[in-house]
Amino acid sequence: MLKNNLTILAVDDDMINIKLLKSMLMKNENIKEVLEAKNGSDAIGILKSRDDIDLILLDIIMPVMGGIEMLKVVRADDNLRQLPIIVLTTDETKKSEALEFGANSFLMKPIRNADLFEKISTVLV
Repeated sequence: MLKNNLTILAVDDDMINIKLLKSMLMKNENIKEVLEAKNGSDAIGILKSRDDIDLILLDIIMPVMGGIEMLKVVRADDNLRQLPIIVLTTDETKKSEALEFGANSFLMKPIRNADLFEKISTVLV
């Protein structure tokens, strides 16, 4: 069971993936807002300007700042390191690297609705 009024930051350079994620997430009554970032750098800017983000859904392969680099930045920041991060990717080989640098969980794309909410529930316990 998810807590109420969740704010989720979705980070992916593919706007189709963002729109699909947002569509899945906003169908859940416990999710208040889904913020969007097209790369890790934009996401860090959002994280530093907002203190109400409950979860990050993070793609790995992106221009400007990729997911692994963003994981390193978030986990090194005392104000952000506690944020749960679920990595979403098509590259199975990135799983161990993402977990090594602090991802809480991992989902392979394409993402199924049931799998997404199961992971979210697990990391937000």
